[in-house]
Amino acid sequence: MLFHVKMTVKLPLDMDPAKAAQLKAEEKALAQRLQQEGTWRHLWRIAGHYANYSVFDVADVETLHDTLMQLPLFPYMEIDIDGLCRHPSSIHADDR
Repeated sequence: MLFHVKMTVKLPLDMDPAKAAQLKAEEKALAQRLQQEGTWRHLWRIAGHYANYSVFDVADVETLHDTLMQLPLFPYMEIDIDGLCRHPSSIHADDR
């Protein structure tokens, strides 16, 4: 199943800069691994915001939930999720 996910990160203003840098590095490493595995299909930054639009390809909503909870920045995120299905006018066979 495909899911469109908007993630907005809201780190505390008083967070230790070293902790923030560590969390960001861990987040980047996991995001890149999930992209290589095909779980995190697309990742776009939203201009002017500490946020992104992503597309995840997972078995079900529970798997998506478990995947998002693994993210090091998860405790500091506001997340909006929309389930996606193939549009009948799409020319891309891998849309599912």
